Amino acid sequence: MRHKIAGRTFGRTSAHRKATMQAITIALINHELIKTTLPKAKELRRMAEPLITRAKEDSVHNRRIAFDRLRDRDAVQKLFNELGPRYKARPGGYLRILRCGFRAGDDAPMAYVELVDRASANEAAVAEEATKSA
Repeated sequence: MRHKIAGRTFGRTSAHRKATMQAITIALINHELIKTTLPKAKELRRMAEPLITRAKEDSVHNRRIAFDRLRDRDAVQKLFNELGPRYKARPGGYLRILRCGFRAGDDAPMAYVELVDRASANEAAVAEEATKSA
């Protein structure tokens, strides 16, 4: 019986599982909207939300903890310079998980994971077009 065992294993070794969650978390921080399987999305919430909570207080200690989890300098920069201040007043619940059907190859349940209060796609497209034309 599987009593009191937290987390999902995804049928991977612990190192592979850690690397997968690290990569998905970095992708979420950089893109603010990603598509993944539903179990990975639910597990991602366990890793990403505490990082955003730490980013609300910008200190050397918190930055070192975030870098220890992510190992990506650009993601840590964005986490503390953009996401931390954005969610300063929010007490939690920074991610939204939206089911989006099933994957064609193996019928795995898929989901979009997005950061709450992110810039909408229209605003991002307008900003991107403005930078291209400039």
